[in-house]
Amino acid sequence: MSDHAEEHAEPARAATVLPGTGGRDPLRVPLRAPANAVSRKAIALWLFEGLFWSVVLIGGSFLLTRWIDGDRWSWLPGWVLGNIWWLPVLVTLATLPAAIAEPFWRYAVHRWELTGDVVYARSGWISREWAFVPVSRIQTVDKAQGWFERVLGLATVEIRTASHAGSSTIKGLDYEVAAALAEELARRAEELRDDAT
Repeated sequence: MSDHAEEHAEPARAATVLPGTGGRDPLRVPLRAPANAVSRKAIALWLFEGLFWSVVLIGGSFLLTRWIDGDRWSWLPGWVLGNIWWLPVLVTLATLPAAIAEPFWRYAVHRWELTGDVVYARSGWISREWAFVPVSRIQTVDKAQGWFERVLGLATVEIRTASHAGSSTIKGLDYEVAAALAEELARRAEELRDDAT
């Protein structure tokens, strides 16, 4: 009896395919990675950023340790005061390996793609974020370049829609690629807006 119920349930499910999926069942279409990787120079950018913040944290922990040790804060337990010089060591052990591994992990994850009507972007390190931005909803496209990005010849493309949730940022692109992408997105968004009016 259950075999016959499954036979009848499958055609009913196939008949409820969502529009815009080309007749395919969206639950069976695999979520694939966007086609384009960011520039390999992004590894150097992220490594520099990670090491910079590691040095800030390690330096801050060293200054905090000197301050606590110099004032001998009486409200801290004795075992904390006796071992306070372990704080910079622990901060170093926690931040440096992460700062070195993060750029390579991010490079493996960060990808982007522009199809006819959608911009796909995947980013993240510990958690991953997928962004699907319809070109027809794009309001502004900006190119940004920090000073270290400029040194490496990289740029960031910022895509904004009316909704903050629909916006996206693609970091670590070669400057020429970022410029061409921003120009193409602006052109397509304008064409789609003209077609809609």
